[in-house]
Amino acid sequence: MARKTTKYDKASIQKLPDDKPAVYRIQTEGGKDNYVGIAKRGRVTERIAEHLGDVPGATVKIEQHSSIQDAQASEARIIKQQQPKYNKDGK
Repeated sequence: MARKTTKYDKASIQKLPDDKPAVYRIQTEGGKDNYVGIAKRGRVTERIAEHLGDVPGATVKIEQHSSIQDAQASEARIIKQQQPKYNKDGK
């Protein structure tokens, strides 16, 4: 499972790998998860770009998975453990 962390801005997210399904975490400057989501292969940068806003110091962390099912299981586990501010009703 490949992992990568980058700044939460348009130029930086365009450099993220897009060749496998991924779980992405949008984190505050202090490292707290604000939102956790999944993206299918080929849609990682597009999916993260849908959330872009001006959040000083924020980062995006992705974890690539071998299948979308693995990514969905990981996302559910992370949401249950971390309870990110912007994930509503376990989504």
